[in-house]
Amino acid sequence: MGDTFIRHIALLGFEKRFAPSQHYVYMFLVKWQDLSEKVVYRKFTEIYEFHKTLKEMFPIEAGEIHLENRVIPHLPAPRWFDGQRATESRQGTLTEYFNALMGLPIKISRCPHLLDFFKVRPDDLKLPSDSQVKKPETYLIAKDAKNNVADITGPIILQTYRAIADYEKSSRTEMTVATGDVVDVVEKGESGWWFCQMKTKRGWVPASYLEPLDSPDEAEDPDPNYAGEPYVTIKAYTAVEEDEVSLLEGEAIEVIHKLLDGWWVIRKGDVTGYFPSMYLQKAGEEITQAQRQIRGRGAPPRRSTIRNAQSIHQRSQKRLSQDAYRRNSVRFLQQHRRPARPGPQSAQGTKNNPSTQHSKAQPAVPPRPSADLILHRCTESTKRKLASAL
Repeated sequence: MGDTFIRHIALLGFEKRFAPSQHYVYMFLVKWQDLSEKVVYRKFTEIYEFHKTLKEMFPIEAGEIHLENRVIPHLPAPRWFDGQRATESRQGTLTEYFNALMGLPIKISRCPHLLDFFKVRPDDLKLPSDSQVKKPETYLIAKDAKNNVADITGPIILQTYRAIADYEKSSRTEMTVATGDVVDVVEKGESGWWFCQMKTKRGWVPASYLEPLDSPDEAEDPDPNYAGEPYVTIKAYTAVEEDEVSLLEGEAIEVIHKLLDGWWVIRKGDVTGYFPSMYLQKAGEEITQAQRQIRGRGAPPRRSTIRNAQSIHQRSQKRLSQDAYRRNSVRFLQQHRRPARPGPQSAQGTKNNPSTQHSKAQPAVPPRPSADLILHRCTESTKRKLASAL
């Protein structure tokens, strides 16, 4: 069997999604060497990070040493407002970019970095449902490859947040913010890392360092789901705070509250506590992509660990304590595990079950005895009187 490689990458269009916040993803048709064709969805922030890593892997071909040696194509950075207009106009650039990549020497066009980026992920197979907020909107490239400006509705308005404390970036993909800085959030990741823009800067910032300008951030968190959602730990974590949980890699747990800062409340037996969502993967799904994300960026800091946090909101909704999570979780489990009590609706089942017909419990109103039973229990003298009466 020959080596795995990509024969062609075609941009089909883009999709406008509304959960967990409004954002855009590009649709690519990837044709592999075995003649299979797969459709994958990638955000532009992912594509741009892929491009930057590719340049680091091949500094000569990226022109880092001598500019005249550059063969890796250019890719513009995300814009100030990456709305629908920017997403639409960028399609031609992406088409040219990947066509140029596929024409480069094999060491680049067939490198593991490129192959891994376009491998099918679980999110590519399980598309967002329309039951969350709104059904995704799909925009396909016209066959003549010409953009119709009349069909563009205009850029979206990004959500504005404020930094509550100073944060110093620890990698090239992150962004440094100071207390009071106002940023626009382009993408909210479930990991607790949000992609933000501020003037000419852009990068990932921990959600725990940000608060909305118009309302407390706790109001944005979804409600707890005490039924629990099965997940598996893909990296071990040792608790630092009292309300956190220590787990080994490969343990099965249940997520009962997905908080936006990337620290989810999980349940392991009767124990509940915080655990970084980056170290979790849905049960039964491929963990390769999730593990790759961990290598690129660790778990974000928790709000409780931030010193000198300065909020502009006088009052904010307090998050549930672990005692409240435990009480609600135990109550939910007891209600759903407790056997149903016999009642009027289960009378038919009792009638058909011999083991329950002779229960010691007596009904509140005893059944009226029949006339034959009364006559059988009476004396002969009384029988004649009752027989005439009955």
